[in-house]
Amino acid sequence: METINYNGYTIKIMQDQDDMNPRTEWDNLGTMVCWHRRYKLGDEQPSCSPDEYDLPDNAISLPLYLYDHSGITMSTAPFNDRWDSGQVGFIYVTKEKLQAEGLGDKTKDEIESYLRAEVETYDDYLTGAVYQYIILDSEDNIIDSCSGFFGYDHEKSGLLTNAKDEINAILKKKRQKHFSQLKEWIKHSVPLYARKPYCQ
Repeated sequence: METINYNGYTIKIMQDQDDMNPRTEWDNLGTMVCWHRRYKLGDEQPSCSPDEYDLPDNAISLPLYLYDHSGITMSTAPFNDRWDSGQVGFIYVTKEKLQAEGLGDKTKDEIESYLRAEVETYDDYLTGAVYQYIILDSEDNIIDSCSGFFGYDHEKSGLLTNAKDEINAILKKKRQKHFSQLKEWIKHSVPLYARKPYCQ
């Protein structure tokens, strides 16, 4: 667990125990085809051998490698470990899919970067790098929470931005409420000693 103090509130970051599988619950550009004796990986697990799998001729594809040692991690680049790693499949996208998604004008390098990003997200899922946060006030009351942020970098994943934006929105609402009350006090000539102070 990681704790961050921000504008009088506490952001607690922890592993998301109910993280969703991005290959089964998201719409993805690429299709992951994997072969493994013990794990059900990717989108498809063909019964045929890798040599017999018919990859579309016009597809853009990248290899998938798995490192399996006290947990599994996936990459489009080899891990260079002859004992605990090896190629388990590939991820591909067809020209027809690219046209349907409005990406027909993208270069091969751009498409490959999209596919790598999908593999990185799936690797976050496989390695448990999916997080959630809760926001606590000064009395440790839960103010807000959100889950489903992929990746160890909480800035890059948007987790911290999301949490801080929520706190800023809470503070803005409190300020607006206080200013409205202040106008009422002034309107009704409420003395200073009877006015409740504004606290974040």
